[in-house]
Amino acid sequence: MQSLIEIIGETAAIPSFSSYEERIHPYLLNALQGITGADYKIVEDRNVVAYISGDSSKKPVALTAHLDKINHFGEEYPSALPVEYGSSYIKGQLDNTVGIGIILRLAQVASLHDWPPLLLLFSEMEESFGLKYHPELLRNKGEGLYHGMGAERIARDLIDRNLTPQAVITVDTTPLFKGERGVAFYSGHWEFTEQQPNDEELRLTEELKEQFRQMDPELLFANNTNDYLTYGKILNQPGQTAVPSVAIEPAIFPYHQLDEQVFFDDIERVYNLLKTYLSEYS
Repeated sequence: MQSLIEIIGETAAIPSFSSYEERIHPYLLNALQGITGADYKIVEDRNVVAYISGDSSKKPVALTAHLDKINHFGEEYPSALPVEYGSSYIKGQLDNTVGIGIILRLAQVASLHDWPPLLLLFSEMEESFGLKYHPELLRNKGEGLYHGMGAERIARDLIDRNLTPQAVITVDTTPLFKGERGVAFYSGHWEFTEQQPNDEELRLTEELKEQFRQMDPELLFANNTNDYLTYGKILNQPGQTAVPSVAIEPAIFPYHQLDEQVFFDDIERVYNLLKTYLSEYS
């Protein structure tokens, strides 16, 4: 079985730029086919939703990561993007192959644990960078595309299929540490979405936040933008069962640039926190 860092490196090499996320699908689907109790579907048009069986007495936990990378290479991009391994870090286009790798690795070991079922949510078009600065590099020059469309489509698909999870945990990378090691925890999508949470969503979100605080008091509790906002907003529309939506993220530097670097120990820290959460708290 591949190591966590190997998965991250292999997915980082794939030029799955915004609006061309299908380029990473063969790798993703091949990995899912090798996982016990896995099923998956493609959600319009380049999103992947996978279900990993677990303790059927529990509601599933959703783990999310976006598939798209920012295209810093232009039209003449290499068939395999550069990846470098240092003594303490991996370097490459790691936003968000770090999240993809952590989630895939958790899915691979899920059958060894008494975990709830897992929903793996892999979304298109999380990045707004290309739409803003280089729409000519996107499919159809960006026409009909918008930031967060993948997470929105996935969330609506879960509602339509009555697959609402007990919690949504997005795994991405954070720029907040500016080159230092660290892991951040985001909650409170309503600070950005301006959607008023009800008392139950507030209670469940605070409970989830406190569970992670108990596991790791050194987490940076902050807030920033990524797909967790969209999942929180769509899954908590009036009339829906409350679903806490949070994000946990290792430090990345530089951010939204070539040769992004993430420390091995931050990656392992996030991975182990999620393992503990799934084993003890979900």
